[in-house]
Amino acid sequence: MLRNKKIILGVCGGIAAYKAIELLRLLTKSGADVHVIMTRAAQEFVAPLTFQTLSSNPVHTELFNLIAEREIGHISLADRADLFIVAPATANIIGKIANGIADDMLTTTVMATKAPVLFAPAMNVNMFTNPIYQENEEKLRRLGYLFEAPISGNLACGWQGEGKLAAPEAIFESALAALTEKDLAGRTILITAGPTREEIDPVRYISNHSSGKMGYALARAARRRGAKVLLVSGPTALDKPCGVSVIAVTSASEMQSEVMAHVAKCDVVIKAAAVADYRPLARNLTKIKKSADSTTIELIKNPDILAGLGALDSGLMPRPFLVGFAAETDALAENAAKKLKEKNLDMIVANDVSQADAGFNVDTNRALLFFRDGSSSQCGLMSKDQLAGSILDHVVARLTQH
Repeated sequence: MLRNKKIILGVCGGIAAYKAIELLRLLTKSGADVHVIMTRAAQEFVAPLTFQTLSSNPVHTELFNLIAEREIGHISLADRADLFIVAPATANIIGKIANGIADDMLTTTVMATKAPVLFAPAMNVNMFTNPIYQENEEKLRRLGYLFEAPISGNLACGWQGEGKLAAPEAIFESALAALTEKDLAGRTILITAGPTREEIDPVRYISNHSSGKMGYALARAARRRGAKVLLVSGPTALDKPCGVSVIAVTSASEMQSEVMAHVAKCDVVIKAAAVADYRPLARNLTKIKKSADSTTIELIKNPDILAGLGALDSGLMPRPFLVGFAAETDALAENAAKKLKEKNLDMIVANDVSQADAGFNVDTNRALLFFRDGSSSQCGLMSKDQLAGSILDHVVARLTQH
């Protein structure tokens, strides 16, 4: 996702400096060329050799280093950057930059760059809430600098409260967002993900093999592109996507209730969830005992959430741009085209879940995309994050026509 991107990672002095190592690993794993600048205080917590080994680039620590300056120079480094991240960012570094002070390698390079700058503050809670610090941060925000806010928790100093460095994964997500075009800014997108569970008794349920990975990838991608994202999720083992509002549901009826409660404020709805088609007619209040050699459970149809959304077309509640999914095991194109028409969709994503590398519980997918105007597009084998980007590309291209 960050291939050919040059990122400067500034590391300041604080106990959270060790977390910058994990952030560096995430950045390099995604293909970024990362150059690390460390303040003198940062070197008291982590040795430069650690960052140099993991980044495969020299670590910059001194403003006046003739050998390093001959090779790259702080101005050259600033000019080449696609993104500048400072993590952890201390109250000192933020105060300096807010007031135009450039007296070391890190502050000088930040002041010289025209790339987006993302700060991830970390400090004592009393420092964080100090009005002087808050004024400095607000000034930088007004000037267009980006921030990944610290979280609350137990701080190394013994205090508890705001000031704990955000998780490296959250900073990484903000870095991706900073480098992504905001072609969905001002849009609200509702995405459903995961399976639903229909209880038979307090112990057993009917469900399917959906992991939720495709829907969660779509939520992350839409958020990076500037959308306000609401994720209605069935039970999954996935971490909540950063910056996304998540509503957890269990059954198809619960999912239908939440989707219909929020659809009126949405520009786009993407139904990536694998909703159980049937539920038991009656839920047993106690565990069904194993007594006979066979048993029968009577099932009834669950509400068709997608068809209900497709039927919305009144002045009171206009239908959003509607994307459905078709998880098939045979006649992929025929079944998807039929579903597109019958459920009044704008777009449908069809994939063959019988394939080992493109079905449930894997990180890759391949899909056929069909559109209301009769056109189609084929997406070969790719990661679900990549497929999410392709799907949203088509959504963006057609939103203005909706």
